[in-house]
Amino acid sequence: MKVGTVALIGRPNTGKSTLVNNLVGHKVSITSPKPQTTRFSIYAVYEDEREQIIFIDTPGIFAKTQDKKNKQINLEAQRILKEEINVIIYLIDPTRERGPEENRVLGIMRKIDIPKILVINKSDILGEKSYIEQYKFLEDEFGKAIEISALKSKNLGALLDAIFSHLKEGKRLVVKEDLPVPVLNLNSKTYIEENIREKAFLVLRDEVPYQVKVMVDQISERKNGFIYIKARMIAKDAHYKKMIIGHSAHRIKQINMMARKELELSTGKKIYLALTVEAE
Repeated sequence: MKVGTVALIGRPNTGKSTLVNNLVGHKVSITSPKPQTTRFSIYAVYEDEREQIIFIDTPGIFAKTQDKKNKQINLEAQRILKEEINVIIYLIDPTRERGPEENRVLGIMRKIDIPKILVINKSDILGEKSYIEQYKFLEDEFGKAIEISALKSKNLGALLDAIFSHLKEGKRLVVKEDLPVPVLNLNSKTYIEENIREKAFLVLRDEVPYQVKVMVDQISERKNGFIYIKARMIAKDAHYKKMIIGHSAHRIKQINMMARKELELSTGKKIYLALTVEAE
């Protein structure tokens, strides 16, 4: 069996989290149409009869920024590259123009001397609004480009074949059967918090800053077999608290329902989610 660790690098919203989710066949990273969704790196395990891969979904790299949170995100992504990585996937989104963020990522990639695979995402929506010509020069630097659709799981087999060619024979890095989900660095509490946070992004969209926090205070199993989860969404101030709750509490109810349904699918158990909102 071949084994190795593969890091995904790219600017925000190139589809790294969607790609990891569909490669491992289980939702491990939250996704959203907005940047700053992934705040820390997610380690997820993929395995088939020939290889075991630990995929690292890194936060998107921003251009130079004075924002403290964005600086921390950039440092986190670059910290991962100092670990023992076997292959790097450089993911680009050709539906968006190149800019300072892409140039910053490319500058980082050029300094790394390990196998790199150029992956062009969103091939399913490439049409009139395509900036693919702005990225063509990258094929000369990387030798080969693989076009995929992370969302539609298109051409992921070719990507796995390309990764396989760079891995070495070895023993399994982790016993996958021991994991409740194929995630190495998320405990159940963090997994639930991230799930709720994603649903908040989807329901609230542009109306509430993405600094909304989620805290899980209790997870317990009841006699009736239900999993009881007590969690809080923490808004920046009272104004945003009202916006999260919504008229007649319709928004918080929608977030609760969406999070609960996905948690039931991932655990195979009935979930009772007691979700409240408070201001800092």
